[in-house]
Amino acid sequence: MNLKSLTRSEFLGYSLLLLVYAIGIYFANANVEFFDNSIAQEDGFAEYGTALMLFCISLLSISRLIKIGAAKPLLWKVGIIAMSLIFLFGAGEEISWGQRLFDIESSEFFIENNAQKETNLHNLVVGDTKINKLIFSQILTAVLVIYLLILPVLYRRLKWVKNLTTLFAIPVPKWNHTIAFLLATGFLEFMKNSSRRWELYELAFGVIFFLIFLNPLNSYIFRKDS
Repeated sequence: MNLKSLTRSEFLGYSLLLLVYAIGIYFANANVEFFDNSIAQEDGFAEYGTALMLFCISLLSISRLIKIGAAKPLLWKVGIIAMSLIFLFGAGEEISWGQRLFDIESSEFFIENNAQKETNLHNLVVGDTKINKLIFSQILTAVLVIYLLILPVLYRRLKWVKNLTTLFAIPVPKWNHTIAFLLATGFLEFMKNSSRRWELYELAFGVIFFLIFLNPLNSYIFRKDS
């Protein structure tokens, strides 16, 4: 990763993640109880940080729609709206739609069908299948591989892929985004003493995706005259 090529926001974002991961790695090995109950706790810094980043991506997308949407074709607007809704949904799910924050009790349906008895979809259990494991682990992993590893290559080599990302306003990751995500994945091995290390991984997801949407490889798609 060439540090000189990083934008200011990328440098700050990666510095934050590096600091958080360094602290996490230390305490996951030196004091796992503190790691679980303070750093990666439920409703803690990492969880709310993730929700905030996802919400900011949604706001960023909506702001672009408002500012330059009138000059863009219909499918560009469809893409922007779809992405803003996806990340808004992700932010809501991350904090169970504010249930614990506002002390709202779960309905009978979620008490009976949610693994954590919370008001969210990703912890639902259908039969013997956990939605979180199926969709938010297996399927999401496949999507991330395609988006972070395959799409940047195809974008550079195939004109129709480049045209498609332009048409639907799909931000393409730069290589520093991909490398950062791979490093965040690898660093999890140094925190394997804790099952809650995934909270830091989700935070990395939120920060890196915000940086992708803020300054993608194909940033021209967010210019009014493009």
